[in-house]
Amino acid sequence: MFTSQTSMQTSSFQDSIDVEEKDTDYDNEEMGYNQKIQLNCYYTIYLYQGTSLTLVDSSLPVEAEPELRCYISRRLSKGALLGGMGNIAAVELSVPEAAVGCYCCLLEQERSPEQPDADGNGYVICLMGGSEKGLNLFRLELDKYVQGLQSSLQTAELVNLETEIRPYLSMWYEESVMHIHRVVQMVQGSISFLLYAVIQSKLVCAVNMNEYGSCVCRFVKAASLQGLVQEDTTTASLYKTSEALTDLVIDCSTSPPTLSNTVSNRFCDGWIQSFLNAAERCNPFLLRQILENFKLKAIQDMNSLKRFICQAESSHYALFRCFQFLQGCGNGDVLLQNAHAEHRDLPEACSIIRVLDQFLSEQQAQG
Repeated sequence: MFTSQTSMQTSSFQDSIDVEEKDTDYDNEEMGYNQKIQLNCYYTIYLYQGTSLTLVDSSLPVEAEPELRCYISRRLSKGALLGGMGNIAAVELSVPEAAVGCYCCLLEQERSPEQPDADGNGYVICLMGGSEKGLNLFRLELDKYVQGLQSSLQTAELVNLETEIRPYLSMWYEESVMHIHRVVQMVQGSISFLLYAVIQSKLVCAVNMNEYGSCVCRFVKAASLQGLVQEDTTTASLYKTSEALTDLVIDCSTSPPTLSNTVSNRFCDGWIQSFLNAAERCNPFLLRQILENFKLKAIQDMNSLKRFICQAESSHYALFRCFQFLQGCGNGDVLLQNAHAEHRDLPEACSIIRVLDQFLSEQQAQG
């Protein structure tokens, strides 16, 4: 029906998926590791009472811990650590990396009748590894992980230090940072099916749950567009452990996992190699940046289509541009689904979307 050159859209799309070639901050000096080499990561926990810090446990080299304690003391004296709110900065310590990203959070103790004025007392949790820029990509995961320690810190004199607290803190990097890398390694080229399911707001189910199943859950939450696009286009929960009413099923009992009800499109397929390249380089920070670029590009395209539809209400040429755009983006089915939800109360826009939907169906029927 309508044909055109789509080089502009293709160039923009290629720019967005080429982040691994451009954003060297995530792959060189800031990361503290090279290809296929695991970076060092550390943790430290302090008891904070009044104005004093007492070391509880640390995996830092002996000479580095006092340096960290001085840094934390300065932050506390300036009121820069608020209860329950994580803070991320680059810290220079006597470690092989010299400067590392440091996430620190003050977990305040619950008040008791015996200590009604115990405001500010609690534990300072420090998680170190990678760069400040890299850790900032995982701020939400780190916040949640540290909050998961709250109940373990209520026991008298931390008698559970060796059985609960130390093992938990030792796993912070694996549990809070590596989940995207694990999922990409696990499903390889099938990552496009997972990406498509998430941006189309389909339910994802992992059966025969194991550690990989929990990684899939965290991946889905990280990739979700919930809160970023029209709320009616997203489901209340994108992840389930039951196959009922689920669009994509991942069976974690096989290696590699078996995916069923798989669907993808050209847009999602175009990101496969970027994810695989970053996973091959064992770079979870780059993987997260690629995932964020994927989400950003999807949202940008949704906004572009929304603008074209608005213009098409008074311009046939703008309608032609809608056709061009849907041809070139490779994500027309998802964009139209989102447009239906956003414009459902606007009759004129809905009629334009129906025309676009018909056009896209005809294009798909022609192969």
